Amino acid sequence: MKFKIVADASCDVPEEYLEKYDISIIPIEVAFGEEIYPEGLSKTDFYKKIEESNVIPKTAMPNAYKFEQFYKDYANKEDVFVFTFVISMEMSQTKIQAQMAAETLGMKNVFIEECGCTTVAQGAIISELCKFMEKEKNIDKIIEEFYKLREKCKLYAIINDLKYLKNSGRLSSSSAIIGSMLNVKPIVSIVNGKVVNIAKCLGTVKAESFLFSKINTIDDNHDFYLIHSHNLPAVERLLEKHKDKIAANQKVTNCEIGCVVGSHVGPKCYGIVYFEK
Repeated sequence: MKFKIVADASCDVPEEYLEKYDISIIPIEVAFGEEIYPEGLSKTDFYKKIEESNVIPKTAMPNAYKFEQFYKDYANKEDVFVFTFVISMEMSQTKIQAQMAAETLGMKNVFIEECGCTTVAQGAIISELCKFMEKEKNIDKIIEEFYKLREKCKLYAIINDLKYLKNSGRLSSSSAIIGSMLNVKPIVSIVNGKVVNIAKCLGTVKAESFLFSKINTIDDNHDFYLIHSHNLPAVERLLEKHKDKIAANQKVTNCEIGCVVGSHVGPKCYGIVYFEK
């Protein structure tokens, strides 16, 4: 039995795992005003566009047709099983679109589930599950492991400008007000599938310390993920300052946020994703 992994483009899987496990991504449309990019934009082009434009980009979830076009090559093949992992239902109805596509095709050889998160957290769950699937071929056990990873995955990030989250409806106007306060660094996490502003710290040092203060235990059997939206120097500095919190044998994986979630968090966001024991 061959397994095929597919996800929507709200997830950000590290390039090494994307290629190694042949993970397919259903594209999500990104728009800068009247400029529409049906297949999204590369990270380089997207952040360049952000810097050059005064327009806050918007995204549109992939419809059932996009999933159907992908599924039709695999529908009910006896030697292939398709795992589909999508963004939290609290953020998008993408799961319903995938289910509609599978139903249209009468597809039985598919598992569709939300990751309860997005961006690198979603990508981390998929990446770590792919490692598990290298040794485990029982579908029920793979699904069981997925739910364990989903429960243990944690994301904490420092947002540079909350106007992007406010504009996308991912954060209330009242929560976004703190973003305008002098030198206040908002910290967000994903709680019950929603983006939640969990703290506001005065200055970068306190904000970065807060990220690591949230860690109870780290499962060093999985990668520790550094995440950023076009802000590599910040995560490199973060790692150098707090590397004692990470096990010496644990792999650290750096992953940039792509155009879909980048449209909602804006540039210069950075943080961590890890799995609790």
